[in-house]
Amino acid sequence: MSAFALAAGLQAQPAMAETQTAIFAGGCFWCVESDFDHVPGVISTTSGYSGGTLQNPTYQNHEGHREVVKIEFDPARTSFDKLVDVFFRSVDPTDDGGQFCDRGHAYTTAIYVTDKAQKAAAEKSKAEAEAALGRPIVTPIESAGAFWQAEGYHLDYYKKNPLRYTYYRSACGRDARLEELWGKAAHQGIASH
Repeated sequence: MSAFALAAGLQAQPAMAETQTAIFAGGCFWCVESDFDHVPGVISTTSGYSGGTLQNPTYQNHEGHREVVKIEFDPARTSFDKLVDVFFRSVDPTDDGGQFCDRGHAYTTAIYVTDKAQKAAAEKSKAEAEAALGRPIVTPIESAGAFWQAEGYHLDYYKKNPLRYTYYRSACGRDARLEELWGKAAHQGIASH
């Protein structure tokens, strides 16, 4: 610490902790982004595409990819384990045909892991979700590959277009289905619910 800082009574600030990344596919990326922006410890969310083989996929052409959200989080404030638990309670992990009103592979659920620790945490949470629901969980756990950021108009859609987003989410039946499936555990860990 410099003599000036000491004289001014300033405390040394701890170095910024490194962030960690989680990548989840949970149907419409607008909804996943909105939900995880309200989870304590999450620093940022970015909608995009992953899981396929196309280079530079777009909303008009992302065949083989899923809509995903890349989540940057502060491991001092939350953990990957907690985020996976939140994820399961914000999707219908029993539906292998898509999510809510959005159908097809692009809208199916998945957890993309970056290392063995994330894989173990995801498998544990998946088993707990299966036990809680009493039915098979179809959400695959796959190794993270390339992440392609979505077009700018998709990013923070719920903030830029709140009326359209709210109508879409309600009309799609997302929250009603989650409450039917999970009961009081629906949206667990998401501050705005």
